[in-house]
Amino acid sequence: MDHCPKTGRVRGTTCFNCNSAIGTLGDDPDAARRLAAYLEGNVWKPTLVAPGVYQQPS
Repeated sequence: MDHCPKTGRVRGTTCFNCNSAIGTLGDDPDAARRLAAYLEGNVWKPTLVAPGVYQQPS
């Protein structure tokens, strides 16, 4: 059973691993999005900002 640690409200039923991941990510949706982008391989693609100059994602 997943719940909000701030309110105690039950959000739903998750498996143990998913519930642990939610807690490890600090219930932060942005952290979950960054993790998904990493798993999808989108995080480390540099952006060309000028000829020969690339910016890495922060």
